[in-house]
Amino acid sequence: MDNYNIPAETRIGHVHLKVSNLQRSLDFYCGLLGFELINTYGDQAAFISAGGYHHHIGLNTWHSKDSGPAPERAPGLYHTAILYPERKDLAAILRRLIKKNYPITGTSDHGVSEAIYLNDPDKNGVELYWDRSREKWYDNNGKITMHNKRLDVEGLLEL
Repeated sequence: MDNYNIPAETRIGHVHLKVSNLQRSLDFYCGLLGFELINTYGDQAAFISAGGYHHHIGLNTWHSKDSGPAPERAPGLYHTAILYPERKDLAAILRRLIKKNYPITGTSDHGVSEAIYLNDPDKNGVELYWDRSREKWYDNNGKITMHNKRLDVEGLLEL
């Protein structure tokens, strides 16, 4: 096997999700989370983004219209992670979720980041998070340290 390292500047450009009901998914991603609808293909697909990018998330019903959620104990998407620019932005969406009484499935302080977990209407996992500055990711030996500790929700909501 030859050695190949993907370029460090590489990013995940978008995720494309199969959904059972396009409007219900748009209500979640645009109506609740605040993404902008960029384009639709009839009533079968939509492309949404933050900040006018061509799309961060694609949604379609091409093979999934009116179906149930994917089995939990099968290969597939675990969650889509949405990175917020600052901690105050994560606090704002947390307040919105609480105000709208949207079910939160978990929260965590990972050391490198703070995260809120929920499911979209099709039970696709969604992680809402922000990264701490890179300088805070490393231990004294220069190794990235990650953990799963209790998120200081009260402190986050004070922002």
